Formats: sequence, C-alpha cells, structure tokens
Amino acid sequence: MNWTALDWSILGLPLLAGLLVLATHVPLGRQVLDRGIVFADLAIAQIAGLGVIAADALGLPDGGLAVQAAAVSAALLGALLLTWTERRAPQQQEALIGVIFVLAACAGLLLLAGNPHGGEHLKDLLVGQILWVDARQLAWLAAVSALLVAALSLGWVQRAGRFGFYGAFALAVTASVQLVGVYLVFSSLIIPALATQRHRGARRHAFAYGIGAAGYALGLALSALLDAPSGAVIVLALAGCAIAGAAALRPGAAGA
Repeated sequence: MNWTALDWSILGLPLLAGLLVLATHVPLGRQVLDRGIVFADLAIAQIAGLGVIAADALGLPDGGLAVQAAAVSAALLGALLLTWTERRAPQQQEALIGVIFVLAACAGLLLLAGNPHGGEHLKDLLVGQILWVDARQLAWLAAVSALLVAALSLGWVQRAGRFGFYGAFALAVTASVQLVGVYLVFSSLIIPALATQRHRGARRHAFAYGIGAAGYALGLALSALLDAPSGAVIVLALAGCAIAGAAALRPGAAGA
C-alpha cells in the first residue's frame, strides 16, 4: 500500500465533491424509494450524459458552458418525458424508465461509434473522474446543490408537483454525473436511502448522510492506497458502509 497517497491536497476536493453530491442525492434518494421509481436516476443520468456526448459530437469545447447547457437541456427534456409517462401510464412507469435508459444508452453508443476516443468517453460517463475535480467544477456543483437543498427544505419542489420532483432530480443528476459518473450517481441516491429505510424524518436523513460520507471517505482512501479506480472503489465502500450501518441501526441493535 502507498501510504503517501493519503494526501489531503489530492483527496480534499474529491471528498468535498462527494459530500456536495450527497447533500442533494440523500433527500432525493429517499423520495425515489418512496415513489417506487428506483431506476429514474439511471435514466436521467444517461440522458444528461447523452447531452454531453451530443455536444462533443458537435465539436463544442469540452467542459464549457455550451456542454453544460446541453446536459441540462437533455436532462430537463428527460424530466418532462418522465412526468408525461407517469401521468399517462403510472402502472408502467418503472418499465418505461428502463426503456428510456436503454434508448438513451444506445443513442450515446451510436454517437460515439465514430469517435476514436469513444471508449474513454463512455468510461468517464459511467465511472466519472472524481479525482480530477477542480475548484471551478466544485463551485458549480456547490451553487446547484445550495439551490436544490433550499428548494427541497422550503417545500418548493413538492408544491411544483410531478415536474417539480423530476426537474429537481434532473438538475441534481446533471450537476453530479459529469464528476462522479452514472454508477456513483445511482449509488449515492439509492444505497444510503435503502440502508436507512426503516427510519423516518431528520433521523433517517442524518444516518443516510453519515453512511454516504463514510463511504466516500473510505472509498477515496482505499482507492489512493491501492491505486485503484476511485469510482468503482467508492461504490463498493458505500455498499459496505450501508451494510454495516443498517446492521448497527436495526431495531434491537445495541445503541440503536
């Protein structure tokens, strides 16, 4: 193990990025489970990624404002589509979400087919580049996260109805998917919420955020020590922390 890799100057910004992702994904993940639309985040993340791929195919500057606009626009269109399908076919919503995810993924593959760096772009979309987050990206993520946390806390999202939820979801996912990737977006939303599903209110939120924060911290540390891909290691660490947290917090557990 390379203990010198545990350097705050290297891991500090990625950890802050993870904590900001959790600030919006923990409360949204709880709503996802309550609504029974577990794979909505995968569909929206894939659609946002499709917007990024399309912008790249058009030759727009990587990481520029135009790319962000393309990702947000694609995600909001996806939110509109999911709002419409939930209104028209609520019983088939989960199946339709799966179909939308597959269609967006296939469209992305077709756009990348002629790109010599397509494989690398696809890998970045799935597992992210959290270790390489910079201050500019962190500032953008912090601004979007603060806006969404305020909207959730003040009840604006709930009062906006179906599209309010899907729209907030689209903005949260778009802000995070380019940094942490599709897999970590899904894991950040679902794993902490699932581990604390038996609890309610502020207690559940605090436990879920604690599990998520521990997963990101442990995953980043292990990925640095083992020189392993950060995104994949963090997903596994989140799962491990969730299992340990669920066992410690279960009714009848000592100290629960």
